[in-house]
Amino acid sequence: MTPGAIIGVIVAIVVLGAITWYLVTRQRRTEALREQYGPEYGQAVRQTGSARRAEDELIKRKERVEALDIQPLSADQRAQFTTEWRRVQVMFVDDPGGAVNIADGLVEEVMKVRGYPVSDFDQRAADLSVHPARVVEKYRAARDVAERHRRRAATTEDLRKAIVYYRVLFEDLLEDRENAADRPVDRPVDRQVERDIAVRDEARAEAAATTNPRPRRGERDVRP
Repeated sequence: MTPGAIIGVIVAIVVLGAITWYLVTRQRRTEALREQYGPEYGQAVRQTGSARRAEDELIKRKERVEALDIQPLSADQRAQFTTEWRRVQVMFVDDPGGAVNIADGLVEEVMKVRGYPVSDFDQRAADLSVHPARVVEKYRAARDVAERHRRRAATTEDLRKAIVYYRVLFEDLLEDRENAADRPVDRPVDRQVERDIAVRDEARAEAAATTNPRPRRGERDVRP
């Protein structure tokens, strides 16, 4: 084999190795991003139009959030926000739409206190999507219901789902997952929206029965 041929073989091996390394690295990056972002990965692909652009965007999100000074809530702040959330749950019984709107604002306020920029919803959702175990898809779904409610296009069942989604995100924000992902924490938020609704409906049914009792058999009109 001539020296030129040997050099050609070496160059081919180097090029092949570089291509293999690139493909393996890209595959590992894709797998890591899919695992980290979950459904948000597909959302990014749909928004950008390609997996490569989506992955670049997701990496930029991570770098952006890592540069933020995200702080855990103090004990007093946690207690205050928990009390406010309980008021939202009580309000939901008689005013589901109003409760959903306040829940949306409360989530935004918690993010602001913790150090997240809250300029617009899309940026908030993007920032929340970075950390493992985030539930940003629920945030998007809840916000969609809140927007439809403002257009009078959301049902009571939609609003119930939205308040549950907001509750999950609210709890996640209170837990400081960014700085203590593996630490067991207490969930301070009472989970009884469904119970409150059931109690309300039962009370209304009893009130209706008292106001409009069914006539006894003997009191019914007897027709010829």
